[in-house]
Amino acid sequence: MVETAKKKKANKKKNRIGILCLICLIILFGRAHYKRGIGPVSLENPVEVSFEIPMGSSTSKVSDILESNGLINSKLIFKYIVRKDALDGKLKAGQYTLNSGMNVEEIVESLSKGGKNTNIVKFTIPEGYELKQIARRLSENGLVDEERFINLTEDASKFADKYDFLKEAPEGSSLEGYLFPSTYDVESGASEEVIIEKMLNTFGEIYKTTIKNGIKDTGLSLNELVALASIVEREGKVDEERPLIAAVFYNRIKQGKPLESCATVQYALGERKEKLTFDDLKIESDYNTYKHKGLPPGPIASPGLKSIEAAINPANVDYLFFVSNGDGTHTFTTNFKDHLDAKNKNNH
Repeated sequence: MVETAKKKKANKKKNRIGILCLICLIILFGRAHYKRGIGPVSLENPVEVSFEIPMGSSTSKVSDILESNGLINSKLIFKYIVRKDALDGKLKAGQYTLNSGMNVEEIVESLSKGGKNTNIVKFTIPEGYELKQIARRLSENGLVDEERFINLTEDASKFADKYDFLKEAPEGSSLEGYLFPSTYDVESGASEEVIIEKMLNTFGEIYKTTIKNGIKDTGLSLNELVALASIVEREGKVDEERPLIAAVFYNRIKQGKPLESCATVQYALGERKEKLTFDDLKIESDYNTYKHKGLPPGPIASPGLKSIEAAINPANVDYLFFVSNGDGTHTFTTNFKDHLDAKNKNNH
């Protein structure tokens, strides 16, 4: 009995030693596997590999692509590193060229910065563009059907369900002035609606951050503010002068004077003539601010942020007139005589 008990005790001891040895082997194997997993596939003879990460790829999908291209040793460890670096869901789609001499951290860093995405198209809409100019530029870049784009933007109410700020637009208004001028990235083949909404989204951000609170002290509706900002955009060339130009128009409105903006007449004419004739100034249009007092019915172009800010915060000045100096700047005056003198001076 005593001998049997001794044997059992000895067997338990052997089992414990065996288990400890097994645990040690597992730990050693785990460390070795981890070390191999985070290391490069081929440090001695690295090979460049070009591949694509499609849009919407999960970390698991990315690990499959990397493994199939011979760039990682372990999908499990790759996914662990991605999560450790808080980059899960943040690896970017695109075209990549990496090499098998890179370790996992280097690969993850490259994928988090982004590769070349051949499915993405970039376009720029300059400040002061009208809807028809936006449509033409996008059409020339092969991004939209010009006629369909124009038809979609003719009625702002089509997009009012998605954009509350458009509910403030007068009935029958177009999206003139609301497609924010900027540089955009869109997927190749994006529809006209997607492109329009991308630009409206940017205007919506400007509305939240700049317009919504600032408009309260102007006494203007959103449509009037954007209309004023669009005139400032078209009349101004130097950012520093935009608050002065806005002030001139505010002052003229307060005194019951017509705005007399050449830019609004050009909009009514449908062309941007370098010099307007007296007959041009007589055109019958609600947008002719030489004939009609106050702001026009709506915006005449897409204003940039500086012009919107100027319309919200005009300069505190008494100017009623300005005339171009021919170099992008203007001479501002408070009375008609000084305005004529400045005009004559600049014509010589």
